[in-house]
Amino acid sequence: MSEEKKIEEVKLSKELVLEKLKEVVDPEIGIDVVNLGLIYEVDIKPDNTVYVKMTMTTPGCPLTMWLLKAVEEKVLEIPGVKDAEIELTFDPPWTPERISEEYKKKLGLI
Repeated sequence: MSEEKKIEEVKLSKELVLEKLKEVVDPEIGIDVVNLGLIYEVDIKPDNTVYVKMTMTTPGCPLTMWLLKAVEEKVLEIPGVKDAEIELTFDPPWTPERISEEYKKKLGLI
């Protein structure tokens, strides 16, 4: 099977997008944006534009622009994605409760 054929068979899904976004690690905290709980919503539109609603740990996060750009770039790396729309929100505000169970254990939070 050719490489081109394999790419065509990759079905865009929320799970695929979230898996790719685990490659974006917050350099201050050392946890990826998915396990940190920064991704609130992922939607794949009919034209293969991927919409991501996300937040930061604090409204004044100095890495906001860097993280938004990194998320956009990772989404655009996924075969078949036409475009990426990244929305920043602080509603609801992020709290440590949003961290995945796996990372809460690693961090000693539970």
